Amino acid sequence: MNQALVQDVAAEVMRRLGARLPRSDGGTRAVEQTAARGTDRPAPRADLPVGSLGVFSDIDQAVAAATDAQKKLVLLTLEDRDGIVRLIKSIAKQKAHEWGPLELNETKIGRLDHKIEKLQILEGVPGVEFLKTHAYSGSKGLALDEFAPFGVIGCVTPVTHSVPTLTCNAINMIAAGNALVINAHPSGANCAAVAVREYNRQIAAKYGIENLITCVIPPTLETAEAMFRHRDIPLLVVTGGAAVARAALHARKRAIVAGPGNPPVVVDETACLSNAAESIVKGGAYDNNLLCIGEKEVFCVESVFDKLMGEMEKHGGFRLDARQIEALTKAAFKGDPKDGKLHVNKDFVGKDPAVLAEAAGVRIGPQTQLLFGQTTADHVFVQEEQMMPFVPFVRTRDVDEAIELALAAEHGYRHTAIIHSRNTAAITKFGRLAATTIFVANGSCLAGLGGAGGEGYGSYSIATPTGEGITTPLTFTRFRRVAISGSLRMI
Repeated sequence: MNQALVQDVAAEVMRRLGARLPRSDGGTRAVEQTAARGTDRPAPRADLPVGSLGVFSDIDQAVAAATDAQKKLVLLTLEDRDGIVRLIKSIAKQKAHEWGPLELNETKIGRLDHKIEKLQILEGVPGVEFLKTHAYSGSKGLALDEFAPFGVIGCVTPVTHSVPTLTCNAINMIAAGNALVINAHPSGANCAAVAVREYNRQIAAKYGIENLITCVIPPTLETAEAMFRHRDIPLLVVTGGAAVARAALHARKRAIVAGPGNPPVVVDETACLSNAAESIVKGGAYDNNLLCIGEKEVFCVESVFDKLMGEMEKHGGFRLDARQIEALTKAAFKGDPKDGKLHVNKDFVGKDPAVLAEAAGVRIGPQTQLLFGQTTADHVFVQEEQMMPFVPFVRTRDVDEAIELALAAEHGYRHTAIIHSRNTAAITKFGRLAATTIFVANGSCLAGLGGAGGEGYGSYSIATPTGEGITTPLTFTRFRRVAISGSLRMI
């Protein structure tokens, strides 16, 4: 990985969503300033001692500790591994009401009830049960196909779901026999470190292994670069925007990348409009639309467009008019003189609907879950992954035009797409053309993940650019075959 790409990865990780690093005096310092000075690093929180229980100030120490822990982990039985995974899930659930507010207070984005819920639903994340050996026997002998760990995995976690993402990764990766090193987003680093310490404390007390999960405090551009280059980290797992995804794919080691998404919703004339509206509000409002799978824009056929807008108001949505949408747009997006394009104003990402409504020049009641309103298909709110509780609605001639515009807005990320329809031909057409990792028909985006509202299993790392999809323990394993020639055939 060349120096320029390393710098791109680290810089994007640190600047994503306007990151600012914590200081010991409770203030903040811009990432760019820290990166420029190099040695002028902010101190960790006073109540987060480093050097034990997975929290370190040096990347080499973190990797060394995780390496030692992983060597001990692979000596345990699968039953013990399963016990560790179940312990992590139990801790997350027990600590949800403590860690949810902690994360919200640090990151300043999202909703408290959903921060708590995201930690309570981790039971659906798969563990060692996914590690099934496949056996083949015949006249030529016996072959066993098994799944082995990589060793130590380097992880970049986002500010949008700091503790849930590291917890989900820990469940999957430890079940697969790995340890992990985390370079958290700076704006969510302290809550991540609190969770890391608690997980390690309880794992060490019960299983005698400390540092299965490690992190660096404070995370900086230098620690991110060092993690990407470290010779003892054979696998990277990166969650972030398009720039991070592109740069990670150039690393000289395998990378599993959970990249961006801009999930569109198609609604045709056969849909149950009440269910469609309820689902759009439920998914688009979840954690103030921070979910990468969340409904970001809606394309509805003209014949039922006005009826759907009315249903949105019945299910907790507040409709903005054209003037109010224009005012919100001016506040929520800022022009960049470098490229002449509009970019998301980080001050509005993940904020409550009332904050956006104020910028639009209107007041709303506490019952409002989501703002919405009509725009054109080329509107910036349609084309950009904005992660705010405002969903634009675009009027289309028919379902074919709705699908065409939805595909354009999805930008080929192949992340998530949603349709509300009773027409199986329309559902099939959109599903085939979108070819997204998650495709939902007649439900909210949450129906695409087990535990969050759908069937199957769940995960907070959804690897679309590299194709692994909704991650499981198998995602973090190496295929291995053991063959015994001419023996052990009993029948």
